[in-house]
Amino acid sequence: SFPEHAAVSTAATDHSGAHSDDRIRAQGGATVTRFADRTRTALLVIDVQEDVMSSAWQSTEVVSRIGALVDRARAEGTPVVWVRHEDEDMPAGSPSWQIVAALRPRAREPIVERRFRSAFEGTDLDTVLDVLDVGRLVVCGAQSDFCVRHTIHAALEKGYDVALASDAHTTTDAEIDGVTIPAELIVAQQNLATREYVLPGRTSRIAPYDQIRLSR
Repeated sequence: SFPEHAAVSTAATDHSGAHSDDRIRAQGGATVTRFADRTRTALLVIDVQEDVMSSAWQSTEVVSRIGALVDRARAEGTPVVWVRHEDEDMPAGSPSWQIVAALRPRAREPIVERRFRSAFEGTDLDTVLDVLDVGRLVVCGAQSDFCVRHTIHAALEKGYDVALASDAHTTTDAEIDGVTIPAELIVAQQNLATREYVLPGRTSRIAPYDQIRLSR
């Protein structure tokens, strides 16, 4: 099987957050977490909502891959946790706020409502994961350069191990100072950043949706 690409460190001497591939391989692939008493993995599905996905890059393909991940997680007994964003342009209860029709949370699957880029900020996500005995997250959804990115950073900084489904997250083109950044490049950059994110005692990995592990 195709291994998850990992960055793991047990020392705090590197200040760049990035290592060469040789150093990453040399450090080994064992999962280390600060939540030693939490034995489970959760699938974290971020912002797969009508408004978010309507203009996202490869939206149909990404939704299909997320659906496959959700089905596999349910079959394997892995908790599925949903994150849903609301703001002035996407108010709670509106059609644009709804999770896409192809993906429907089950009655007992938690939905974390958020208003900030990190799904941990101002929410009960930490408590939800604690109750579920979760110390490792498999992340998918949207948008790669907003909630996906900031939630991954926050999770690692809090002590969770993280694995990003490299082909099951998406975003839209971005523009700054007259420069357009294609969504495809943003997705690729997030994969690279996640693979090379090193913090002491935690792992940060990427793998395709059909090869990523959904259990410890």
